[in-house]
Amino acid sequence: MQRHSVFTPIRTILVPFIHDGPGLHALDAARQFDAEIVLVGVVVVPEDQSLSTGAAAARALRRTLRIYGKDKRITSKTQVIVSHEPWNELSNLLQDEKPDLLCLEFDSHLTALHATLSGVLARPPCDVALVRGKISSKPKQVLVPVRGGPHAELALRVGLGLHPKGVTTLHIRRPNEPEPGTDAPFKGLDRVLSQMPEVQKQFEVTEDAAQVILDHSKKADVIILGTTVQPITSSASLGPVADRLLHEAPCAVIAVKSGRPLPQIKFDESAGLEAISILVDKWFAENTFHADEFNQLHELVELKKQQGVTISLALPALNEEETVGKVIHMMKKELMQRTPLLDEIVLLDSNSTDRTREIAAKEDVPVYIHQHLLPNMEPRDGKGEALWKSLLVTKGDIIVWIDTDIVNIHPRFVYGIIGPLLINPQVQLVKGFYRRPLKVGQKMQAGGGGRVTELTARPLLNLFYPELSGVVQPLSGEYAGRREALERATFYSGYGVETGLLIDIYEKFGLPSIAQVDLLERIHHNQHLEALSKMSFAIIQTVMRKLEKRFGGAVLEDVNRSMKLIRHNAKGYFLDVEQIAEYERPPMIEVQEYLNRNK
Repeated sequence: MQRHSVFTPIRTILVPFIHDGPGLHALDAARQFDAEIVLVGVVVVPEDQSLSTGAAAARALRRTLRIYGKDKRITSKTQVIVSHEPWNELSNLLQDEKPDLLCLEFDSHLTALHATLSGVLARPPCDVALVRGKISSKPKQVLVPVRGGPHAELALRVGLGLHPKGVTTLHIRRPNEPEPGTDAPFKGLDRVLSQMPEVQKQFEVTEDAAQVILDHSKKADVIILGTTVQPITSSASLGPVADRLLHEAPCAVIAVKSGRPLPQIKFDESAGLEAISILVDKWFAENTFHADEFNQLHELVELKKQQGVTISLALPALNEEETVGKVIHMMKKELMQRTPLLDEIVLLDSNSTDRTREIAAKEDVPVYIHQHLLPNMEPRDGKGEALWKSLLVTKGDIIVWIDTDIVNIHPRFVYGIIGPLLINPQVQLVKGFYRRPLKVGQKMQAGGGGRVTELTARPLLNLFYPELSGVVQPLSGEYAGRREALERATFYSGYGVETGLLIDIYEKFGLPSIAQVDLLERIHHNQHLEALSKMSFAIIQTVMRKLEKRFGGAVLEDVNRSMKLIRHNAKGYFLDVEQIAEYERPPMIEVQEYLNRNK
Protein backbone atom coordinates (compact mmCIF):
# COMPACT_ATOMS: atom_id res chain seq x y z
CA MET A 1 0.00 0.00 0.00
CA GLN A 2 1.32 3.45 -0.86
CA ARG A 3 1.91 6.10 1.72
CA HIS A 4 -0.36 9.07 1.29
CA SER A 5 0.88 12.62 1.79
CA VAL A 6 -2.28 13.88 3.50
CA PHE A 7 -0.94 12.92 6.93
CA THR A 8 2.51 13.73 8.21
CA PRO A 9 4.45 10.45 8.36
CA ILE A 10 5.76 9.07 11.63
CA ARG A 11 9.52 9.48 11.41
CA THR A 12 10.76 8.68 14.93
CA ILE A 13 9.40 6.18 17.46
CA LEU A 14 10.78 5.86 20.98
CA VAL A 15 10.51 2.50 22.72
CA PRO A 16 11.60 1.92 26.34
CA PHE A 17 13.67 -1.25 26.64
CA ILE A 18 13.47 -2.50 30.20
CA HIS A 19 16.07 -4.75 31.76
CA ASP A 20 14.46 -8.14 32.42
CA GLY A 21 11.13 -6.65 31.45
CA PRO A 22 8.69 -6.07 28.58
CA GLY A 23 9.37 -4.18 25.39
CA LEU A 24 9.69 -6.68 22.55
CA HIS A 25 6.07 -6.43 21.37
CA ALA A 26 6.32 -2.65 21.28
CA LEU A 27 9.61 -2.95 19.42
CA ASP A 28 8.11 -5.43 16.94
CA ALA A 29 5.29 -2.97 16.24
CA ALA A 30 7.71 -0.09 15.82
CA ARG A 31 9.74 -2.07 13.29
CA GLN A 32 6.77 -2.10 10.91
CA PHE A 33 7.02 1.65 10.37
CA ASP A 34 9.42 3.41 8.01
CA ALA A 35 10.77 5.30 10.98
CA GLU A 36 13.86 5.63 13.08
CA ILE A 37 13.45 3.67 16.29
CA VAL A 38 15.03 5.10 19.42
CA LEU A 39 15.60 2.49 22.13
CA VAL A 40 15.96 3.80 25.67
CA GLY A 41 17.31 1.40 28.27
CA VAL A 42 15.58 1.39 31.65
CA VAL A 43 16.68 -0.34 34.84
CA VAL A 44 14.02 -0.32 37.55
CA VAL A 45 15.40 -0.57 41.09
CA PRO A 46 13.06 -1.53 43.97
CA GLU A 47 12.30 1.31 46.36
CA ASP A 48 14.03 -0.43 49.27
CA GLN A 49 17.33 -0.72 47.38
CA SER A 50 19.99 1.86 46.56
CA LEU A 51 20.01 3.01 42.96
CA SER A 52 23.70 2.12 42.83
CA THR A 53 22.71 -1.57 42.83
CA GLY A 54 21.48 -1.03 39.28
CA ALA A 55 25.00 -0.54 37.88
CA ALA A 56 25.48 -4.17 36.82
CA ALA A 57 22.05 -4.31 35.17
CA ALA A 58 22.76 -1.03 33.37
CA ARG A 59 26.02 -2.45 32.05
CA ALA A 60 24.28 -5.62 30.81
CA LEU A 61 21.52 -3.56 29.24
CA ARG A 62 24.00 -1.36 27.37
CA ARG A 63 25.51 -4.51 25.86
CA THR A 64 22.07 -5.64 24.71
CA LEU A 65 21.25 -2.22 23.29
CA ARG A 66 24.48 -2.20 21.29
CA ILE A 67 23.39 -5.44 19.64
CA TYR A 68 20.04 -3.93 18.65
CA GLY A 69 21.87 -0.79 17.57
CA LYS A 70 23.53 -2.73 14.74
CA ASP A 71 20.21 -2.42 12.93
CA LYS A 72 20.62 0.75 10.86
CA ARG A 73 17.05 1.79 11.66
CA ILE A 74 17.55 1.56 15.41
CA THR A 75 19.30 4.15 17.52
CA SER A 76 20.11 2.81 20.97
CA LYS A 77 20.44 5.57 23.53
CA THR A 78 23.70 4.98 25.36
CA GLN A 79 22.47 6.65 28.52
CA VAL A 80 20.48 4.07 30.48
CA ILE A 81 17.85 5.32 32.92
CA VAL A 82 18.25 3.81 36.39
CA SER A 83 15.44 4.80 38.71
CA HIS A 84 12.90 3.83 41.33
CA GLU A 85 10.24 5.74 39.36
CA PRO A 86 11.43 5.74 35.73
CA TRP A 87 8.33 7.21 34.12
CA ASN A 88 9.12 10.71 35.34
CA GLU A 89 12.61 10.55 33.88
CA LEU A 90 11.40 9.02 30.66
CA SER A 91 9.02 11.96 30.38
CA ASN A 92 12.00 14.33 30.70
CA LEU A 93 13.86 12.44 27.99
CA LEU A 94 10.82 12.62 25.72
CA GLN A 95 10.82 16.39 26.11
CA ASP A 96 14.40 16.45 24.82
CA GLU A 97 14.10 13.79 22.12
CA LYS A 98 10.69 14.92 20.83
CA PRO A 99 9.83 11.67 19.03
CA ASP A 100 6.75 11.48 16.83
CA LEU A 101 5.46 8.54 18.84
CA LEU A 102 6.08 6.79 22.16
CA CYS A 103 5.36 3.08 21.80
CA LEU A 104 4.47 1.12 24.98
CA GLU A 105 3.16 -2.34 25.64
CA PHE A 106 -0.23 -2.49 27.30
CA ASP A 107 -0.18 -2.90 30.18
CA SER A 108 3.12 -4.54 31.13
CA HIS A 109 5.17 -1.50 30.16
CA LEU A 110 3.11 0.70 32.41
CA THR A 111 3.58 -1.64 35.34
CA ALA A 112 7.31 -1.92 34.77
CA LEU A 113 7.73 1.85 34.43
CA HIS A 114 5.71 2.45 37.62
CA ALA A 115 3.26 4.45 35.53
CA THR A 116 -0.51 4.57 35.52
CA LEU A 117 -2.80 5.13 32.56
CA SER A 118 -3.89 8.41 34.04
CA GLY A 119 -0.27 9.41 34.68
CA VAL A 120 0.82 8.59 31.13
CA LEU A 121 -2.24 9.66 29.16
CA ALA A 122 -3.78 12.53 31.11
CA ARG A 123 -1.02 14.85 29.89
CA PRO A 124 1.17 12.73 27.61
CA PRO A 125 4.64 14.11 26.79
CA CYS A 126 4.12 13.21 23.12
CA ASP A 127 1.81 11.08 20.99
CA VAL A 128 1.45 7.70 22.68
CA ALA A 129 0.63 4.26 21.28
CA LEU A 130 -0.28 1.40 23.65
CA VAL A 131 0.27 -1.94 21.93
CA ARG A 132 -1.49 -5.14 22.94
CA GLY A 133 -0.43 -8.27 21.09
CA LYS A 134 2.29 -9.15 18.63
CA ILE A 135 2.76 -7.37 15.30
CA SER A 136 5.80 -9.10 13.87
CA SER A 137 5.13 -8.54 10.17
CA LYS A 138 3.37 -6.08 7.90
CA PRO A 139 -0.38 -6.43 8.59
CA LYS A 140 -2.70 -7.16 5.71
CA GLN A 141 -5.76 -5.40 7.08
CA VAL A 142 -5.95 -2.56 9.59
CA LEU A 143 -9.23 -1.45 11.14
CA VAL A 144 -9.46 2.14 12.40
CA PRO A 145 -12.66 2.97 14.30
CA VAL A 146 -13.11 6.75 14.02
CA ARG A 147 -15.59 9.36 15.07
CA GLY A 148 -13.65 12.50 14.35
CA GLY A 149 -12.40 13.17 17.87
CA PRO A 150 -8.98 14.61 18.71
CA HIS A 151 -7.24 11.24 18.34
CA ALA A 152 -8.75 10.17 15.01
CA GLU A 153 -6.04 11.72 12.88
CA LEU A 154 -3.33 10.08 14.98
CA ALA A 155 -5.06 6.70 14.70
CA LEU A 156 -5.08 7.06 10.92
CA ARG A 157 -1.44 8.16 10.85
CA VAL A 158 -0.48 5.09 12.85
CA GLY A 159 -2.61 2.84 10.65
CA LEU A 160 -1.13 4.18 7.43
CA GLY A 161 2.36 4.07 8.94
CA LEU A 162 2.09 0.29 9.27
CA HIS A 163 1.81 0.08 5.45
CA PRO A 164 -0.86 -2.61 5.37
CA LYS A 165 -2.46 -3.87 2.21
CA GLY A 166 -5.73 -2.34 3.27
CA VAL A 167 -7.05 0.21 5.75
CA THR A 168 -10.71 0.41 6.75
CA THR A 169 -12.17 3.25 8.74
CA LEU A 170 -15.27 2.37 10.73
CA HIS A 171 -17.50 5.26 11.69
CA ILE A 172 -20.04 4.35 14.36
CA ARG A 173 -22.98 6.42 15.58
CA ARG A 174 -25.89 5.84 17.90
CA PRO A 175 -29.47 5.61 16.45
CA ASN A 176 -30.48 9.07 17.68
CA GLU A 177 -27.40 10.80 16.22
CA PRO A 178 -27.14 12.52 12.76
CA GLU A 179 -26.89 10.56 9.57
CA PRO A 180 -23.54 8.82 9.01
CA GLY A 181 -20.92 11.20 7.72
CA THR A 182 -22.94 14.35 8.48
CA ASP A 183 -22.19 14.82 12.19
CA ALA A 184 -19.90 17.76 12.89
CA PRO A 185 -17.01 15.92 14.55
CA PHE A 186 -16.64 13.68 11.50
CA LYS A 187 -16.84 16.31 8.77
CA GLY A 188 -13.25 17.53 9.06
CA LEU A 189 -11.89 13.99 9.02
CA ASP A 190 -14.16 13.07 6.12
CA ARG A 191 -12.62 15.83 3.99
CA VAL A 192 -9.28 14.17 4.48
CA LEU A 193 -10.57 10.67 3.83
CA SER A 194 -12.18 11.85 0.59
CA GLN A 195 -8.65 12.44 -0.73
CA MET A 196 -7.63 8.87 0.10
CA PRO A 197 -9.38 6.44 -2.22
CA GLU A 198 -7.19 3.60 -0.93
CA VAL A 199 -8.93 3.81 2.47
CA GLN A 200 -12.25 1.96 2.70
CA LYS A 201 -14.96 3.74 4.67
CA GLN A 202 -17.72 1.90 6.49
CA PHE A 203 -20.58 3.20 8.65
CA GLU A 204 -22.51 1.49 11.42
CA VAL A 205 -25.42 2.50 13.66
CA THR A 206 -25.47 0.76 17.02
CA GLU A 207 -25.84 1.13 20.76
CA ASP A 208 -22.94 -1.27 21.33
CA ALA A 209 -19.91 0.21 19.57
CA ALA A 210 -17.45 -2.22 21.14
CA GLN A 211 -19.34 -5.28 19.88
CA VAL A 212 -19.58 -3.90 16.33
CA ILE A 213 -15.82 -3.25 16.31
CA LEU A 214 -15.18 -6.76 17.65
CA ASP A 215 -17.30 -8.19 14.85
CA HIS A 216 -15.33 -6.27 12.21
CA SER A 217 -12.04 -7.19 13.87
CA LYS A 218 -12.42 -10.81 12.78
CA LYS A 219 -11.18 -9.73 9.33
CA ALA A 220 -8.43 -7.46 10.63
CA ASP A 221 -4.85 -8.01 11.77
CA VAL A 222 -4.68 -4.83 13.83
CA ILE A 223 -7.23 -2.46 15.39
CA ILE A 224 -6.12 1.12 15.95
CA LEU A 225 -8.35 3.41 17.97
CA GLY A 226 -8.13 6.59 19.94
CA THR A 227 -8.61 6.59 23.68
CA THR A 228 -11.61 8.25 25.30
CA VAL A 229 -12.09 11.96 24.67
CA GLN A 230 -13.03 12.37 28.32
CA PRO A 231 -10.27 13.28 30.79
CA ILE A 232 -8.43 10.12 31.82
CA THR A 233 -8.54 10.03 35.58
CA SER A 234 -8.68 6.31 36.17
CA SER A 235 -5.40 4.48 36.75
CA ALA A 236 -6.81 1.38 35.03
CA SER A 237 -9.24 2.46 32.28
CA LEU A 238 -8.97 3.94 28.79
CA GLY A 239 -12.72 4.17 28.45
CA PRO A 240 -15.35 1.43 28.04
CA VAL A 241 -14.82 0.78 24.32
CA ALA A 242 -11.03 0.74 24.41
CA ASP A 243 -10.98 -1.38 27.58
CA ARG A 244 -13.17 -4.04 26.03
CA LEU A 245 -11.19 -4.16 22.79
CA LEU A 246 -7.88 -4.40 24.62
CA HIS A 247 -9.15 -7.41 26.52
CA GLU A 248 -11.37 -9.19 23.94
CA ALA A 249 -10.17 -8.41 20.42
CA PRO A 250 -8.89 -11.48 18.52
CA CYS A 251 -6.15 -9.45 16.85
CA ALA A 252 -3.52 -6.96 17.92
CA VAL A 253 -4.77 -3.61 19.26
CA ILE A 254 -3.08 -0.22 19.35
CA ALA A 255 -4.71 2.51 21.46
CA VAL A 256 -3.41 6.01 20.73
CA LYS A 257 -3.54 9.35 22.51
CA SER A 258 -2.45 12.71 21.09
CA GLY A 259 0.20 14.50 23.07
CA ARG A 260 0.21 17.81 24.86
CA PRO A 261 3.16 19.58 26.47
CA LEU A 262 4.23 18.13 29.81
CA PRO A 263 6.09 20.33 32.28
CA GLN A 264 9.61 19.08 32.72
CA ILE A 265 10.31 17.35 36.02
CA LYS A 266 13.77 17.80 37.46
CA PHE A 267 15.58 16.30 40.39
CA ASP A 268 15.64 18.87 43.15
CA GLU A 269 19.20 18.81 44.46
CA SER A 270 18.28 21.26 47.21
CA ALA A 271 15.60 19.06 48.69
CA GLY A 272 17.97 17.65 51.31
CA LEU A 273 20.35 14.82 51.93
CA GLU A 274 17.97 12.17 50.69
CA ALA A 275 17.64 13.91 47.34
CA ILE A 276 21.43 14.17 47.00
CA SER A 277 21.81 10.50 47.88
CA ILE A 278 19.28 9.53 45.21
CA LEU A 279 21.01 11.84 42.72
CA VAL A 280 24.42 10.27 43.39
CA ASP A 281 23.11 6.69 43.37
CA LYS A 282 21.38 7.37 40.09
CA TRP A 283 24.50 8.94 38.58
CA PHE A 284 26.61 5.99 39.75
CA ALA A 285 24.30 3.48 38.10
CA GLU A 286 23.92 5.41 34.83
CA ASN A 287 27.43 6.84 34.40
CA THR A 288 29.64 4.00 35.65
CA PHE A 289 31.07 1.92 32.81
CA HIS A 290 33.43 -1.01 32.40
CA ALA A 291 36.40 -1.02 30.03
CA ASP A 292 35.16 -4.25 28.44
CA GLU A 293 32.12 -2.38 27.13
CA PHE A 294 34.46 -0.62 24.70
CA ASN A 295 36.84 -3.40 23.65
CA GLN A 296 35.32 -3.57 20.16
CA LEU A 297 37.71 -0.93 18.91
CA HIS A 298 36.29 -0.83 15.39
CA GLU A 299 33.01 0.41 16.88
CA LEU A 300 34.81 3.26 18.65
CA VAL A 301 36.66 4.15 15.46
CA GLU A 302 33.37 4.25 13.57
CA LEU A 303 31.83 6.53 16.20
CA LYS A 304 34.88 8.76 16.05
CA LYS A 305 34.58 8.93 12.26
CA GLN A 306 30.86 9.69 12.39
CA GLN A 307 31.42 12.52 14.87
CA GLY A 308 34.42 13.92 13.01
CA VAL A 309 36.54 14.23 16.16
CA THR A 310 40.26 13.76 16.72
CA ILE A 311 41.86 12.25 19.82
CA SER A 312 45.19 13.08 21.46
CA LEU A 313 47.03 11.08 24.11
CA ALA A 314 49.20 13.28 26.35
CA LEU A 315 51.63 11.49 28.67
CA PRO A 316 52.93 13.36 31.73
CA ALA A 317 56.28 11.96 32.92
CA LEU A 318 58.99 12.51 35.50
CA ASN A 319 61.84 9.99 35.65
CA GLU A 320 59.88 7.06 34.25
CA GLU A 321 62.59 5.36 32.17
CA GLU A 322 61.55 1.92 33.44
CA THR A 323 58.03 2.06 32.04
CA VAL A 324 57.60 4.95 29.60
CA GLY A 325 58.91 3.08 26.57
CA LYS A 326 56.50 0.20 26.97
CA VAL A 327 53.57 2.58 27.50
CA ILE A 328 54.29 4.54 24.31
CA HIS A 329 55.12 1.48 22.21
CA MET A 330 51.92 -0.34 23.16
CA MET A 331 49.64 2.62 22.56
CA LYS A 332 51.23 3.40 19.18
CA LYS A 333 51.01 -0.21 18.05
CA GLU A 334 47.49 -1.00 19.29
CA LEU A 335 45.67 2.32 19.04
CA MET A 336 47.38 4.06 16.11
CA GLN A 337 48.87 1.45 13.78
CA ARG A 338 46.58 -1.54 14.31
CA THR A 339 43.43 0.49 15.06
CA PRO A 340 43.36 4.23 14.21
CA LEU A 341 41.70 5.41 17.43
CA LEU A 342 44.41 7.90 18.44
CA ASP A 343 45.57 10.71 16.16
CA GLU A 344 48.66 11.68 18.13
CA ILE A 345 50.75 10.85 21.18
CA VAL A 346 52.73 13.56 22.97
CA LEU A 347 55.06 13.33 25.97
CA LEU A 348 55.01 16.17 28.53
CA ASP A 349 58.17 15.78 30.58
CA SER A 350 58.71 17.53 33.90
CA ASN A 351 62.49 17.90 33.44
CA SER A 352 63.43 14.30 34.10
CA THR A 353 67.01 13.53 35.07
CA ASP A 354 66.97 9.96 33.73
CA ARG A 355 66.47 8.66 30.16
CA THR A 356 62.72 9.30 29.95
CA ARG A 357 62.93 11.84 27.13
CA GLU A 358 65.47 9.85 25.11
CA ILE A 359 63.33 6.71 25.28
CA ALA A 360 60.25 8.65 24.18
CA ALA A 361 62.14 10.26 21.30
CA LYS A 362 63.23 6.83 20.06
CA GLU A 363 59.55 5.90 19.89
CA ASP A 364 59.16 8.86 17.52
CA VAL A 365 56.69 10.90 19.56
CA PRO A 366 56.97 14.66 20.17
CA VAL A 367 58.64 15.44 23.50
CA TYR A 368 58.18 18.68 25.42
CA ILE A 369 59.69 19.85 28.69
CA HIS A 370 56.73 21.60 30.21
CA GLN A 371 58.88 24.15 32.08
CA HIS A 372 60.08 25.41 28.68
CA LEU A 373 56.57 26.04 27.34
CA LEU A 374 54.94 29.47 27.69
CA PRO A 375 58.24 31.14 28.63
CA ASN A 376 56.52 34.44 29.37
CA MET A 377 54.82 32.81 32.36
CA GLU A 378 56.89 31.87 35.39
CA PRO A 379 57.51 28.10 35.13
CA ARG A 380 56.18 25.85 37.86
CA ASP A 381 56.93 22.27 38.73
CA GLY A 382 54.17 19.73 39.11
CA LYS A 383 52.06 17.30 37.16
CA GLY A 384 49.16 19.73 36.96
CA GLU A 385 51.35 22.21 35.13
CA ALA A 386 52.22 19.54 32.55
CA LEU A 387 48.57 18.62 32.02
CA TRP A 388 47.57 22.24 31.61
CA LYS A 389 50.30 22.90 29.05
CA SER A 390 49.44 19.72 27.15
CA LEU A 391 46.43 21.65 25.81
CA LEU A 392 48.91 23.95 24.09
CA VAL A 393 50.82 21.21 22.24
CA THR A 394 48.02 18.80 21.31
CA LYS A 395 45.44 19.12 18.56
CA GLY A 396 42.71 16.65 19.48
CA ASP A 397 39.07 17.44 20.20
CA ILE A 398 39.36 14.81 22.95
CA ILE A 399 42.43 14.73 25.17
CA VAL A 400 43.43 11.61 27.09
CA TRP A 401 45.89 11.53 29.97
CA ILE A 402 47.40 8.43 31.51
CA ASP A 403 50.34 8.11 33.87
CA THR A 404 53.56 6.65 32.49
CA ASP A 405 54.45 4.55 35.54
CA ILE A 406 51.85 1.83 34.89
CA VAL A 407 53.56 -1.57 35.13
CA ASN A 408 50.67 -3.65 33.76
CA ILE A 409 49.97 -1.33 30.83
CA HIS A 410 47.11 -2.34 28.51
CA PRO A 411 45.21 -0.48 25.74
CA ARG A 412 42.07 -0.50 27.94
CA PHE A 413 43.64 2.29 30.03
CA VAL A 414 43.07 4.50 26.99
CA TYR A 415 40.13 3.09 25.04
CA GLY A 416 38.17 2.55 28.26
CA ILE A 417 38.12 6.26 29.10
CA ILE A 418 37.52 7.32 25.50
CA GLY A 419 34.39 5.17 25.17
CA PRO A 420 31.91 7.21 27.25
CA LEU A 421 32.90 10.41 25.44
CA LEU A 422 32.10 8.85 22.07
CA ILE A 423 28.79 7.30 23.05
CA ASN A 424 27.37 10.19 25.08
CA PRO A 425 27.75 13.80 23.89
CA GLN A 426 26.72 15.08 27.32
CA VAL A 427 29.83 13.63 28.98
CA GLN A 428 32.69 16.13 29.27
CA LEU A 429 35.10 14.31 31.61
CA VAL A 430 35.75 10.60 32.18
CA LYS A 431 37.68 9.28 35.18
CA GLY A 432 39.22 5.84 35.37
CA PHE A 433 39.17 3.68 38.48
CA TYR A 434 40.73 0.34 39.31
CA ARG A 435 41.96 -1.98 41.99
CA ARG A 436 45.34 -0.79 43.26
CA PRO A 437 47.44 -3.52 44.92
CA LEU A 438 49.92 -2.25 47.52
CA LYS A 439 53.34 -3.88 47.70
CA VAL A 440 54.44 -4.52 51.28
CA GLY A 441 57.85 -6.14 51.31
CA GLN A 442 57.64 -8.93 48.75
CA LYS A 443 53.87 -9.32 49.04
CA MET A 444 51.03 -7.57 47.27
CA GLN A 445 47.96 -6.51 49.24
CA ALA A 446 44.93 -6.44 46.98
CA GLY A 447 43.13 -3.12 47.26
CA GLY A 448 45.72 -1.66 49.61
CA GLY A 449 46.54 1.28 47.36
CA GLY A 450 44.68 4.56 47.06
CA ARG A 451 45.37 5.65 50.62
CA VAL A 452 45.16 9.39 49.93
CA THR A 453 41.96 8.79 48.00
CA GLU A 454 40.21 7.12 50.92
CA LEU A 455 41.75 9.14 53.76
CA THR A 456 41.66 12.62 52.22
CA ALA A 457 40.04 13.12 48.83
CA ARG A 458 36.81 11.17 49.18
CA PRO A 459 36.09 12.36 52.75
CA LEU A 460 36.53 15.98 51.60
CA LEU A 461 34.27 15.49 48.60
CA ASN A 462 31.65 13.77 50.75
CA LEU A 463 31.78 16.68 53.18
CA PHE A 464 31.80 19.66 50.80
CA TYR A 465 30.78 18.24 47.39
CA PRO A 466 28.49 15.32 48.21
CA GLU A 467 27.27 15.22 44.61
CA LEU A 468 30.75 13.88 43.73
CA SER A 469 30.74 11.24 46.44
CA GLY A 470 30.06 8.48 43.91
CA VAL A 471 33.38 9.03 42.11
CA VAL A 472 35.38 5.92 42.99
CA GLN A 473 38.87 7.32 42.47
CA PRO A 474 38.89 11.09 42.07
CA LEU A 475 42.72 11.09 42.09
CA SER A 476 43.26 8.55 39.33
CA GLY A 477 45.78 9.61 36.70
CA GLU A 478 43.80 8.07 33.85
CA TYR A 479 41.16 10.43 32.54
CA ALA A 480 39.96 12.14 29.39
CA GLY A 481 37.90 15.15 28.45
CA ARG A 482 36.61 17.30 25.64
CA ARG A 483 38.92 20.13 24.72
CA GLU A 484 36.06 22.64 24.71
CA ALA A 485 35.48 21.85 28.40
CA LEU A 486 39.12 21.44 29.49
CA GLU A 487 40.25 24.69 27.94
CA ARG A 488 37.71 26.51 30.11
CA ALA A 489 38.77 24.80 33.33
CA THR A 490 41.12 26.04 36.03
CA PHE A 491 44.16 23.80 36.56
CA TYR A 492 46.14 23.46 39.77
CA SER A 493 49.86 22.99 39.24
CA GLY A 494 50.54 20.13 41.61
CA TYR A 495 48.85 17.20 43.30
CA GLY A 496 45.54 19.05 43.47
CA VAL A 497 45.01 19.01 39.69
CA GLU A 498 42.69 15.99 39.59
CA THR A 499 40.52 17.20 42.47
CA GLY A 500 40.34 20.74 41.15
CA LEU A 501 39.48 19.63 37.64
CA LEU A 502 36.75 17.28 38.86
CA ILE A 503 35.11 20.03 40.92
CA ASP A 504 35.48 22.57 38.11
CA ILE A 505 33.81 20.36 35.49
CA TYR A 506 31.03 19.53 37.94
CA GLU A 507 30.40 23.20 38.75
CA LYS A 508 30.47 24.30 35.10
CA PHE A 509 28.64 21.40 33.42
CA GLY A 510 26.78 19.46 36.11
CA LEU A 511 27.04 15.93 37.45
CA PRO A 512 25.81 14.15 34.27
CA SER A 513 28.83 15.58 32.44
CA ILE A 514 31.12 13.25 34.42
CA ALA A 515 31.48 9.52 33.85
CA GLN A 516 33.78 6.86 35.29
CA VAL A 517 35.12 3.59 33.94
CA ASP A 518 36.36 0.45 35.69
CA LEU A 519 39.83 -0.21 34.23
CA LEU A 520 40.26 -3.42 36.29
CA GLU A 521 43.67 -3.39 38.00
CA ARG A 522 46.52 -0.90 37.93
CA ILE A 523 49.98 -1.78 39.21
CA HIS A 524 52.43 1.08 39.66
CA HIS A 525 55.14 2.27 41.99
CA ASN A 526 53.63 3.09 45.38
CA GLN A 527 54.86 6.17 47.19
CA HIS A 528 56.14 6.36 50.73
CA LEU A 529 54.10 7.87 53.54
CA GLU A 530 55.75 11.30 53.58
CA ALA A 531 55.00 11.83 49.88
CA LEU A 532 51.39 10.84 50.51
CA SER A 533 51.21 13.36 53.34
CA LYS A 534 52.37 16.13 50.99
CA MET A 535 49.81 15.03 48.43
CA SER A 536 47.04 15.22 51.02
CA PHE A 537 48.17 18.69 52.06
CA ALA A 538 47.97 19.89 48.44
CA ILE A 539 44.53 18.34 47.91
CA ILE A 540 43.16 19.97 51.05
CA GLN A 541 44.44 23.32 49.77
CA THR A 542 42.68 22.76 46.46
CA VAL A 543 39.32 22.03 48.07
CA MET A 544 39.69 25.05 50.34
CA ARG A 545 40.39 27.27 47.34
CA LYS A 546 37.28 26.01 45.63
CA LEU A 547 35.26 26.69 48.76
CA GLU A 548 36.64 30.23 48.92
CA LYS A 549 35.15 30.87 45.49
CA ARG A 550 31.86 29.32 46.53
CA PHE A 551 31.50 31.36 49.71
CA GLY A 552 33.37 34.47 48.58
CA GLY A 553 35.89 34.67 51.42
CA ALA A 554 39.52 33.85 52.09
CA VAL A 555 40.19 30.69 54.09
CA LEU A 556 43.91 30.10 53.54
CA GLU A 557 46.72 32.47 54.45
CA ASP A 558 50.15 32.20 52.90
CA VAL A 559 51.46 30.59 56.06
CA ASN A 560 49.14 27.66 55.43
CA ARG A 561 51.16 26.74 52.38
CA SER A 562 54.08 25.69 54.59
CA MET A 563 53.90 22.15 55.86
CA LYS A 564 55.94 21.05 58.86
CA LEU A 565 57.27 17.59 58.23
CA ILE A 566 58.37 15.41 61.12
CA ARG A 567 61.72 13.79 60.49
CA HIS A 568 63.96 11.48 62.47
CA ASN A 569 67.68 10.77 62.54
CA ALA A 570 70.23 9.37 64.95
CA LYS A 571 69.83 12.41 67.19
CA GLY A 572 66.06 12.05 67.42
CA TYR A 573 63.00 13.82 65.98
CA PHE A 574 63.02 17.28 64.45
CA LEU A 575 60.81 19.48 62.31
CA ASP A 576 61.47 20.43 58.71
CA VAL A 577 59.42 23.03 56.87
CA GLU A 578 58.56 22.59 53.21
CA GLN A 579 56.59 24.85 50.89
CA ILE A 580 53.75 22.90 49.28
CA ALA A 581 51.72 25.49 47.46
CA GLU A 582 48.90 24.71 45.08
CA TYR A 583 48.72 27.57 42.61
CA GLU A 584 46.07 27.99 39.95
CA ARG A 585 46.57 28.33 36.24
CA PRO A 586 43.87 30.26 34.37
CA PRO A 587 41.65 28.56 31.80
CA MET A 588 43.82 27.97 28.74
CA ILE A 589 41.22 29.71 26.59
CA GLU A 590 42.36 32.95 28.28
CA VAL A 591 46.04 32.51 27.33
CA GLN A 592 46.98 34.50 24.24
CA GLU A 593 49.63 32.03 23.06
CA TYR A 594 46.98 29.32 23.06
CA LEU A 595 44.59 31.46 21.05
CA ASN A 596 47.39 32.20 18.55
CA ARG A 597 48.62 28.61 18.19
CA ASN A 598 46.86 27.94 14.88
CA LYS A 599 47.40 31.34 13.32
